[in-house]
Amino acid sequence: MAKKKIIEPWRITAVLLVLWDLVTVAAAYFLALWFRFDCTYSKIPHVYLDPYIRFAPFYSVICVVVYSLFHQYRSIWRFASYMELMKSIESVAVTTLIHIVGITILFRSMSNQGRMPVSYYLIGASFQFLFTISVRFAYRVINMAFGTANKYSSRKVMLIGAGYAGQAILRDINHTHKNTEQVVCIIDDDSNKWHRYIDGIPIVGGRNEIMKAVGDYHIEKIYLAIPSATAAERRDILQICNETGCKLMQLPGIYQLASGEVNVSRMRNVSVEDLLGREPIRADMTGVFNMIQGKTVLVTGGGGSIGSELCRQIAGHDPAQLIIFDIYENNAYDIQLELKEKYPNLKLTVLIGSVRDSRKMFDVFEQYHPQIVYHAAAHKHVPLMENSPCESIKNNVFGTYKTAYAAMVHQCERFVLISTDKAVNPTNIMGASKRLCEMIIQSFDKKVKMGAASEIPQLFTHEGVECADKDGSGRVFKNVRTEFVAVRFGNVLGSNGSVIPIFKKQIEKGGPVTVTHPDIIRYFMTIPEAVSLVMLAGAYAKGGEIFVLDMGSPVKIDQLARNIIRLSGFVPDEDIKIEYTGLREGEKLFEEKLMAEEGLKKTENNLIFIGNPLPFDTDLFFKQLKDLMNSAYTNKKNIKEQVQKMVSTYHPAETIHQGDSLCDGLDKKADVKGTDKAVS
Repeated sequence: MAKKKIIEPWRITAVLLVLWDLVTVAAAYFLALWFRFDCTYSKIPHVYLDPYIRFAPFYSVICVVVYSLFHQYRSIWRFASYMELMKSIESVAVTTLIHIVGITILFRSMSNQGRMPVSYYLIGASFQFLFTISVRFAYRVINMAFGTANKYSSRKVMLIGAGYAGQAILRDINHTHKNTEQVVCIIDDDSNKWHRYIDGIPIVGGRNEIMKAVGDYHIEKIYLAIPSATAAERRDILQICNETGCKLMQLPGIYQLASGEVNVSRMRNVSVEDLLGREPIRADMTGVFNMIQGKTVLVTGGGGSIGSELCRQIAGHDPAQLIIFDIYENNAYDIQLELKEKYPNLKLTVLIGSVRDSRKMFDVFEQYHPQIVYHAAAHKHVPLMENSPCESIKNNVFGTYKTAYAAMVHQCERFVLISTDKAVNPTNIMGASKRLCEMIIQSFDKKVKMGAASEIPQLFTHEGVECADKDGSGRVFKNVRTEFVAVRFGNVLGSNGSVIPIFKKQIEKGGPVTVTHPDIIRYFMTIPEAVSLVMLAGAYAKGGEIFVLDMGSPVKIDQLARNIIRLSGFVPDEDIKIEYTGLREGEKLFEEKLMAEEGLKKTENNLIFIGNPLPFDTDLFFKQLKDLMNSAYTNKKNIKEQVQKMVSTYHPAETIHQGDSLCDGLDKKADVKGTDKAVS
């Protein structure tokens, strides 16, 4: 049975418009004659009426053809705008010229006189234009009328931004969302626009009027449409909006302006990252990816938050081989599936193992010969490490040492350690362990540059096949060229263990949201930013540097929690309670990016700096490391005291009670800085 052909509704509409035009363009010029002769048919002279009657049918057909060329039968008239109006004007102008020429020639041939009356042309063209646009724009007029009647049942919307993007969003709402949303006021910081109107919508003032306007106009939703605003400007405006309790949406960025994709569907929810007010790093990564292309790259901890993002970015830039190394098979399996699906031609190897196992690390380097290593494997949870300090030392310090040593003796080109701001003036064993990792990197780099790589002890707790100098000739140390570098940054938004996922889970359960201290502050960055910094460090590396990101202003965790509650549609302390639990063991009110003695040098990127390494006695350090390793693997109870002797800036924090102020914390910070000194 043949399938019944369905005629599209727009084709039916087009046929009806053709019929309308056939009749009305002819009627327009008849009305011109009728008006010219006192609205009395009998007074119209035959010398004018006869040429009109003979020419009208031809002219109607000509109009339909011309209108078709101007897409008058294919436009979506319910979205008719300025462009459709201009097309209508152009099509009527063309057909009017055709009418003037055609009927003048016909008139002269029939009457041997000059022309039709001038008023005939003027009135006829006017009526034709009115008939043409009236039916086409009727849908919009009716829709606007019904939209106005329905405005009391629509969601009240405030639009922030009276520029091009704001006007585009306003038009899109009026076209497609009129029955569900109604823009009732506009905010713009340009005082020249205040108390004026766009499409009948008042511009009530600048950002200082947001709170008042929300109450006056009963606003339920706010659209931020200023794609050219800086991150700090958006943050300031969004923080005001966030206090209103309204649902917030924003246009992602300036790209939408350039591509013409400015509409409501492009608006996205405001995220916590938007409220931080940080400009994302926009570094030229060309050099980084040129460095990676065609190289074998190893990522330890490749299944973690930072490690997996490193793998994603590396995989997209043609490495010869990508090796993912992780002890946790579930995370490694997830990133393996993701990369195989996205990059089917990628040569990908996923290995399960521990960086603490020196024999395993030697096997990996001997079999795959990675040229670049990103060392992301580490224990990072501060309170847990406080309770298991030896595990922090085993995994972070000696996992780093064994991986770095294997990289060095197997001619790896670059070794990039991922560190943390908690390594600065550490008050917890996790931060102290990461500072030891930085010192390991600096020590390795110093010995390599001195041509004394053989003086670096190979630390392990068992004799095995991983001995570097197997033949005792020392040849393995002669051509060592590895560049060692560390990258230090703050908390990563959305990473495993980040406060934001924890807060969101607590909100989903109805609260309470737990904050350790009302004055606690932290630096934050996004995972892509952190990964960009790590990869840039590998490209910039000359050896021994500690790269530091300018993370902007620190964020108060209490305010962050309140922002997340509001973004979730609740009122802090009313719908969702906030409880202060007190600082956990090893935790401090603030984090620092550099020690007092470390200066800063600029790099090619204005947001990335290099801290000058603190000098220390590397030979003494290696001896202390050997003793520390024995203590860690025998689970000695005094491991923290031993670390203190090696990291002079490590001062285990005493618990700060809830009543302590931030000023107290800053006083303690000053005391710590006063005792910082290089290990000698």
